[in-house]
Amino acid sequence: MPLPQSIISTNPSRNFDVLGEVPMSSPDEVRAALKKAHAAFPAWSRLSLPERLAHMKRFRDVFMARKDHLSTLISQEMGMPITQSHFNTERADRYMMWSLDHAEESLSPLITLQTESEINEVIYEPHGVVACISPWNFPASNFVWACFQALIAGNTVVFKNSEDVQLFACEIESIAQESALPDGVLNVIYGDGQVAQNLIAGDIDFICFTGSTRVGQLLYKQAAEKFIPCVLEMGGSDPAIVFADANLEKTIPAIYSGRFGNCGQVCTALKRLIIHESLFDDVAKRLQETLTMQIVGDALDPATTIGPLVSQKQLDLLESQVADALDKGAHIISGGRRPPHLQGGSFYEPTLLTHVTPNMRIWHEEVFGPVLPLVPFSTYDEAIALANDTIYGLSATIFTEDQALAQRATGDLKAGMVKVNHLLTSKPCNPFGGHKLSGIGLENGTFGFHDVCRKKIIAREI
Repeated sequence: MPLPQSIISTNPSRNFDVLGEVPMSSPDEVRAALKKAHAAFPAWSRLSLPERLAHMKRFRDVFMARKDHLSTLISQEMGMPITQSHFNTERADRYMMWSLDHAEESLSPLITLQTESEINEVIYEPHGVVACISPWNFPASNFVWACFQALIAGNTVVFKNSEDVQLFACEIESIAQESALPDGVLNVIYGDGQVAQNLIAGDIDFICFTGSTRVGQLLYKQAAEKFIPCVLEMGGSDPAIVFADANLEKTIPAIYSGRFGNCGQVCTALKRLIIHESLFDDVAKRLQETLTMQIVGDALDPATTIGPLVSQKQLDLLESQVADALDKGAHIISGGRRPPHLQGGSFYEPTLLTHVTPNMRIWHEEVFGPVLPLVPFSTYDEAIALANDTIYGLSATIFTEDQALAQRATGDLKAGMVKVNHLLTSKPCNPFGGHKLSGIGLENGTFGFHDVCRKKIIAREI
């Protein structure tokens, strides 16, 4: 039996076998973590940037020394196929290394005016204690995106990971200890949404959150009440437009990876496919053929290309969204069920739906799972209207060989990030962030460093 007030970590590939148990942080423990973070902030922020970088380089080295264990743990706890879990830890390393290599230029003062007698410059100072709250879908890179630049810039952090990946959060705390980060610089707390609320209610100076739009809106109100800044990375229902001249040899693989990687549990996943009517049948057929070649199975099996959903709760939600679409006239042309050969766990076949209409939940809600609605269009204006028909504005994709058309569409799409053909925007050098109800503020790149800092203007004599 579980201990009172604890989080049970389970394996969604293996009928939710118990992997471990983590005591939930009490309100007193959350307050203690915040107190430690405040106590550590003056000394940590006064260190020179090279001194902080040396600390964070040691943290990165310990993190990567455990990369195989971390990858296995990701696959066990949340069901990411092991090949993708290895990619996730390596991706986290690329972001850490970029920040380590580019912190000095990103955080150097920005000179706004210089004359013979005076200089005006903007300097970047840490906010203070940062509350970082991360989801479960990419444990390694989500942690790095939320915390790493904030720490380099001189903030101290209290980190709360999703209750679905609490053993991974334990590893983060252990890595901080092994790498000898000064006490109180990085503090890990454990638990569910109530623990996160206890953290936000405490004495904090900045919020960094990745998760649902509903929770992000709540946190934005709380940040306003505290009059503190925040970065909120929230939901998405990303469209992709396949124009009539698209190169399908390149487009189909990009659609598959863009929708079905990590079992479709990606905020920037391609969630609505808008296809020119002249290509609709061909695209649908090619995608069907691609899906038949996929292997749904245990996340630790190297042959698996699509693992389970993270939890039974997530599976139930996905099934309800598909059922709503079918009730309203959608057709399944591939998948649409739990794999009959897999007993237990939270598996779902990769699924294609046609005859989709805007009143269906799979169109206007964020769908976190391997389900892709296909919708035809006839004119450019119709395609753009369909793509923008969402409360979200995280990212979007265009498939076309016409550069002028691509440039026009990138301007008309209401999204924070736009990908053309197979190219990706998610690179360490680029900021990550959306428009509309997909979020506020930016992570990563030079802009990410700037958002975890206060800006101070100084005018002085030369």
